[in-house]
Amino acid sequence: MEDQGHRAQDAAAREAMAGHRIVVVMPAYNAAQTLERTYADIPHDIVERIILVDDVSRDETVEIAKQLGLDVIVHRQNRGYGGNQKTCYDAALEIGAEVVIMLHPDYQYDATRIPALVEPILRGDADLMLGSRFLGDPRAGGMPTWKFVSNRFLTALENFAFGLRLSEYHTGFRAYSRRLLETIPYHRNSDDFVFDQELVAQVVAAGGFRIGEIAVPTRYFEEASSVGFRRSVVYGLSTLRVVARFALHRVRVRPSPKLTPRTPRD
Repeated sequence: MEDQGHRAQDAAAREAMAGHRIVVVMPAYNAAQTLERTYADIPHDIVERIILVDDVSRDETVEIAKQLGLDVIVHRQNRGYGGNQKTCYDAALEIGAEVVIMLHPDYQYDATRIPALVEPILRGDADLMLGSRFLGDPRAGGMPTWKFVSNRFLTALENFAFGLRLSEYHTGFRAYSRRLLETIPYHRNSDDFVFDQELVAQVVAAGGFRIGEIAVPTRYFEEASSVGFRRSVVYGLSTLRVVARFALHRVRVRPSPKLTPRTPRD
């Protein structure tokens, strides 16, 4: 019944998307084993362009992406997950994207849910949409217990700091309005994995933007990329610093340039 509901929701969403420039961006690193499956799930009837930015992969990611007909940008040196996304968003804005979908090419997230993710933005009800694993049960998809617990803790902390009630902040499946990306100074953010959390903090600090979420099934399997325990600890500590920076900025104890919306010349 849940799948039927999703299909009906996605079908209705498709009707509102005709004539809109919707672009998918994929920050990629060693995604050769999963890229084709991810690409196959994308609803190509509503997505105008797919941009893959390769961060010096050591496998056949670039070759496969070109065979699939993706727009491929190759970094000359590894710029990190955040640095990769900066290139993604710059490229999407340059070609006139109205909505930009960031999708990990590791086949962990269900790309068939793109219509439901995008529709609230086109309707004017949201500027940032998150594909949440926690509106369902991510453990059913194989999420390790330690990831589940750490995600719950960080999400609760961020909800408290940001004054929101989201089920998850740490997803690799997101959609942004053009207006948001043109306003938020994402180039000031980290080149590492905490980029996503810095961007959400910027959205909340800027004000005037609405954040929504939909349920997205997820898959954990051997070929899917996953941050290990040690790197996750670093990520968690970095997220705590983002929350602290936001709190100090909000009470004007230590204003942060990262949390100040950019001007047209930035």
